[in-house]
Amino acid sequence: MAKRLLSLNVNGREYDVAIHDGALLLDVLRDKLQLTGTKQGCDGGECGACTVLVDDQPRLACSTLAAQLEGRRIETVEGLAQGGRLSRLQQAFHDKLGAQCGYCTPGMIMASEGLLRHNAQPSAEEIRAALAGNLCRCTGYVKIVESVQAAAGLEGAR
Repeated sequence: MAKRLLSLNVNGREYDVAIHDGALLLDVLRDKLQLTGTKQGCDGGECGACTVLVDDQPRLACSTLAAQLEGRRIETVEGLAQGGRLSRLQQAFHDKLGAQCGYCTPGMIMASEGLLRHNAQPSAEEIRAALAGNLCRCTGYVKIVESVQAAAGLEGAR
């Protein structure tokens, strides 16, 4: 299969990557760029573990062709931390116990980050709607919603 050189902006950094036209963003992030925070879950766009942001919008990396994203801004969970410090949302997931086994957490955080960038103070219902495409097999989502509320500085976050 023929390869081509693709320029990607990931977490504010430019990368030139040799890929084949059918390469999925998930594979490029994990295998070519060693950004393994983006998880491979269902391989069918049903679990949300691979959620990243593309131009501030949540996107499933397992069903997105990398070649479609040239010139777009891609962000992974690794890109949220600044100067070795967790972002406010990442810290809230830690403090409020929003992560259980942690496998779904990067996707949950990225979907939540996309929500908070467009709605700084979402209701619990809006948070649940934004996370509807992200499955957690460990929790009842209560701590996850509380984590997002805490990051947003909302009352009612325990």
